[in-house]
Amino acid sequence: MPLAFLSEGEEGAILEVRGGKGLVQRLSDMGFTPSTKVKVIRSHPPGPMLVQFRDSRIALGRGISMKIFVSREEGR
Repeated sequence: MPLAFLSEGEEGAILEVRGGKGLVQRLSDMGFTPSTKVKVIRSHPPGPMLVQFRDSRIALGRGISMKIFVSREEGR
């Protein structure tokens, strides 16, 4: 499921990033790589969402968050 579908407080593990070569490389360079855990801090559709991963927090536009596919972490 796309990262954009997670609600505030939910966590997931990145499965893949879909998009053009440039976008995939840019997000990979930022640390959005398979198996990385991400947590949604704030989400107010249709605006950007604030996510935490590794030791960073970053705001992502809704379009980009629709291209990052995650598996929801159950029980979190």
